[in-house]
Amino acid sequence: MTAGAPLIETVAEDPRWHAAGLEALASAACAAALAGAGLVPRSWEISVLGCDDARIAALNGDFRKKPQPTNVLSWPAEDLSPERPGGAPRAPAPEDPMLGNIAISYDTCAREAAEAGRSFAAHVSHLLVHGTLHLLGFDHIDDKDAVKMEALEIAILASMGIDDPY
Repeated sequence: MTAGAPLIETVAEDPRWHAAGLEALASAACAAALAGAGLVPRSWEISVLGCDDARIAALNGDFRKKPQPTNVLSWPAEDLSPERPGGAPRAPAPEDPMLGNIAISYDTCAREAAEAGRSFAAHVSHLLVHGTLHLLGFDHIDDKDAVKMEALEIAILASMGIDDPY
């Protein structure tokens, strides 16, 4: 871990994540997302679970009542969402550096990357940036929030040398 990187605890339940380099991808993507959101990355902690479609479908069912696979899920430690659509999320409390948890499915990521003609690493990086922004209170349910979140994602990915996924 570099001095500027956040503390990322990765758990690879699916062994394919080891070969894919989940730890390095998560460290780089989460750090870029935090910096892009105006935070000092090394001040924050995030847990990342690399799993498969069966596990993420169970999590999606348990927490969102949608028992099907998805690419990424996020559980913020604190609700930082803005008071009004299109507003700025609240800043996380520095005295509690744990921002939350992210789960990401190897199967769905691999399928989506292949369908989009993107590299697996670029797609996973995008989804980890996306998940980190959710931990920071960004969302895409309302159009005003979606425009703000997507623009920030695009800028963060560009800083990582990754093309606009939209």
